[in-house]
Amino acid sequence: MKSVVIFGGTGFIGTHLAQHLLTRDLAESIFLVDIAPPRDFPYSRQLQSALKSGRAVYVQHDVRQSVPQGLLPQKAELVFNLAAIHREPGHAASEYFETNLLGAENVCGWASSAGCKTMVFTSSISPYGPAEAEKTERSLPVPETPYGSSKLAAEKIHLAWQSAAQERQLLILRPGVVFGPGEGGNVTRLVRSLMKGYFVYLGNRSTVKAAGYVKELCLVTEFGLETLRQTASPVLLMNFSMDPPPTMEQMVKAIQEVGGKKRAPFNLPRGLLLAMSYPLSGLEYVLRITFPINRVRIRKLIRSNNVMPAELRMLNYQYTYTLESAFADWKQDAPEDFPGSSAATIQVQQQAKDPEWQFSQKQSLPTLTPRARKP
Repeated sequence: MKSVVIFGGTGFIGTHLAQHLLTRDLAESIFLVDIAPPRDFPYSRQLQSALKSGRAVYVQHDVRQSVPQGLLPQKAELVFNLAAIHREPGHAASEYFETNLLGAENVCGWASSAGCKTMVFTSSISPYGPAEAEKTERSLPVPETPYGSSKLAAEKIHLAWQSAAQERQLLILRPGVVFGPGEGGNVTRLVRSLMKGYFVYLGNRSTVKAAGYVKELCLVTEFGLETLRQTASPVLLMNFSMDPPPTMEQMVKAIQEVGGKKRAPFNLPRGLLLAMSYPLSGLEYVLRITFPINRVRIRKLIRSNNVMPAELRMLNYQYTYTLESAFADWKQDAPEDFPGSSAATIQVQQQAKDPEWQFSQKQSLPTLTPRARKP
């Protein structure tokens, strides 16, 4: 690829994706389009070097606004749209639609003017809605939140972009919870609470959470693009998670194994937590303050997102990271996220023969022996 543009390029996933493209030598130049400037992380040294040399360029822009002429290169071979408002709760309903829909329209409009033939859109598993029953790419989306609804609508905008020209190709990724260095969200808080010894299960020991490591997501993205290229398919939709998606207890045990912690966490009953959340939610409304025990957050914690990466399974994608090796790799890159962990660290056990990339650019899809779809 000569020129790659990443909208939302300085965020958590964007930083890792840019680093991956540079490490794999998949782009001659990368433009990181975002509101916030790039952050300097120890694990992103190659990206920092590329920013200094000019191979990577930061471009400040708000995707809610159309892209001014001359701000970006006239041509782009590959465009990623990662820009979104996603934290729930935390925003008014209108904000999700304002950013995620207007952003999709403006990114697709610019991609058309730049002659882009291939685009990657990171959606979410939120359009499926939470459920204990297994969901796949063939499941009917039933979003329950403004975020999920806005992401599903944004997918339709990208699909309209693709269908406007026969030669265009679109990869839609629906990631679950993506974790790793720089995430700074729920999984980071989970890791730190386990390392400091104050974590308790909130009635969610058996809750299934579709989750995957950020570096695996970068590998899956490359895999999806190569699949598009070899099959000449116009659209490829793929869920992203570990296979099968882990339970909260499995994630906790993996983190404890990597961090050298063995204490069994206490389990608070779901009913008690929900009973506490209702009066506190009323006080939040009256006093205009936020409590840690929030009804929306509690329901989000105890409800499963049992979303299967069925398309990856059908294509016989071979995962590089196990749950344990993902957290071990995270600890190696950002030991500050594992405070008080033991000195011993699990060796990162990669399941593929090639630790960098298990799907060689020289291989063809038939060698992967796709599995038959379930009826």
